[in-house]
Amino acid sequence: MSLRVLVGVKRVIDYAVKIRVKPDKSGVVVDGVKHSLNPFDEIAVEEAVRLKEQKLVQEIIAISCGPIQSQESIRTALAMGADRGIHVEIPPENPFTFQPLHVAKVLAKIVEKEKIDLVVLGKQAIDDDSNQTAQMTAALLKWPQGAFASKVQVEDGKLKILREIDGGLETVTVKLPAVISADLRLNEPRYATLPNIMKAKKKKIDKIPVNDLGIDLKARMQVLSIADPPERKGGGKVEDVDQLVGKLKEAGHL
Repeated sequence: MSLRVLVGVKRVIDYAVKIRVKPDKSGVVVDGVKHSLNPFDEIAVEEAVRLKEQKLVQEIIAISCGPIQSQESIRTALAMGADRGIHVEIPPENPFTFQPLHVAKVLAKIVEKEKIDLVVLGKQAIDDDSNQTAQMTAALLKWPQGAFASKVQVEDGKLKILREIDGGLETVTVKLPAVISADLRLNEPRYATLPNIMKAKKKKIDKIPVNDLGIDLKARMQVLSIADPPERKGGGKVEDVDQLVGKLKEAGHL
């Protein structure tokens, strides 16, 4: 097989950074904050690279939508083993105006242009936790999908996907072309080596203004306000069960 794979990579605030809400509650502070590749997208890149190492994939294309800084995430994917990148340029405005449906439409356009056989995405981004893009992309393309994949195997030109669901595990088989979203336990991403990081700097990244794709960018959702979660009250110790029951009654829980 010689599949052409498109992998989505998103630049998000690093998971180790403490998020701060803007004073006007319109969003979170992003200026001067460390960003990195979305962890679930990192897993998606790793799975694509592993498929290529099995001689099942001909080319891996990493795509990111966003401002010029999004190229950092593409370079990370290239250092992990992707062959080239596509940067869909989004004006650096309020990020909430570019929503999962817009990303799905972008991916569908690129799939048609690049003759893609398999789309691999992280199941969600850790900044907005939408968990919508893979499903919407599959719907727009009218392709089968394997969401929340924890294991992927290629058998007889089909994908056998073990996926995590509320009741446990489910195995589905889908025909290619298809869309996959990577769950946390799909794999453990590799660290990019210094030689590969240097090689990634020479790999090609195509730049496409989003307006050139002819996509309706009208916002379908409006964020009214963002606030910090309420602070948790401190706990307390009780001497015995009777005191515990008394405390619960005082609090109105019994």
